[in-house]
Parts: sequence; structure tokens; C-alpha cells
Amino acid sequence: MRKKLLMVLAVVLPVLFIIPNLVYAHCDTMEGPVITDAKKALDAGDVNLVLIWVQKQDEQEIRQAFQKALAVRKLSPEAKELADRYFFETLVRVHRAGEGAPFTGLKSAKEADLGPAVVAADKAIETGSSDALLKLTSDAVQDGIKMRFKEVMAKKNYKKEDVAAGRNYVKAYVEFVHYVERVYDDAKGAAGEEHEHHAAEPSEHSHQHK
Repeated sequence: MRKKLLMVLAVVLPVLFIIPNLVYAHCDTMEGPVITDAKKALDAGDVNLVLIWVQKQDEQEIRQAFQKALAVRKLSPEAKELADRYFFETLVRVHRAGEGAPFTGLKSAKEADLGPAVVAADKAIETGSSDALLKLTSDAVQDGIKMRFKEVMAKKNYKKEDVAAGRNYVKAYVEFVHYVERVYDDAKGAAGEEHEHHAAEPSEHSHQHK
């Protein structure tokens, strides 16, 4: 049972920990995978190492920026620094545009405040082991369920004539069910539109809480 839970949590990670802004911000960081590949590409003179980060229609812009950077960075150490920065910003800007996100400048990982999950996910890929990542996500999900369940149970036995208390119970109930529902749906690969519908409106379960 625990093994199955850990497998589910590995899929749920992006939903529970990484809100869209943080996912995008990860690509903005100097320590992130986009810039890491960009550095390798410039040093190797191989633009193919970064084309994976942009859509096919944007390849030409990246190829041109890459050639310009290669030509300028040979002039001097100062020119190299400026050329590299120019290419990093161009690459990240185009990459983010392909995701429908604005470019707000390059940041350090500390400035981006990625949070422990993103760091753990990258570390898992780097080391080839997901043990620490699974422990992190498992603990977080279990804590989330326990906290919401405790809240529901604390409000369940309200006096029938106390409508306000009843509404507080329903609110806690709906939040609890939606949390569990999101975990399950995302782990099972539920369609995005269906997930958004569940998140936006009370589940029909909320009318069957008694």
C-alpha cells in the first residue's frame, strides 16, 4: 500500500507543490535547466543542445542569437559575459513565450524562491534517485489530508438548529473532498478541463455529506 502511495505521489508533485508561477520561474533562474543547457551549448558551439527548450517555429530566432553570441564572446572576457547574458535572456524569453508566460528577467534560484519541491525534483534527476523526493511529497500529502480531515471531524457534530455551524462544516467538507479529489485525479492523469471544473465548483459529493 505504501509503495503504491509513493508511486502516486510522484505524479502528484507538480500539482501540490509547484504553482504555475514557480514552474515558469524555474526556467528564469541562472541555476535552472534552461541556462545550464545554454552554457553547455555555447561552450560546445552546438545550438542543438538548447533547441529542445523552444518550439519549432522559434528555432530560427534562437539559431541567429546563438551565432551572434558565439561571434561576440570571442572578442574579450567582457564581451563574452555580455554575449552570454544576451543569449540567456533571449533563450529564456522565447522559451517562456512558448509556454504563454511573460519574461521578467533572469534571477538567481534564491530570488525565484523555488521552494523545496522543485529543488528536490531537480536533485532526484541529478542523482538518479527519487527517494528523498518521494519522502518529501509523501509527508506533505499525508499532512495535507490529515489536517483537512481533522478540520472536518471537528465541525461534523454541529447542532442541527445552528445553520452557521452547519455551513462551516460543509465548507470544511468540500475543501477536504476537493483536496483528495485533486490528488487522485492528477495522479490518474485526469483531463485538465475536468480538473478545472472540479476546482471551480463544489463537487456533487458536497450535497451528500450526511
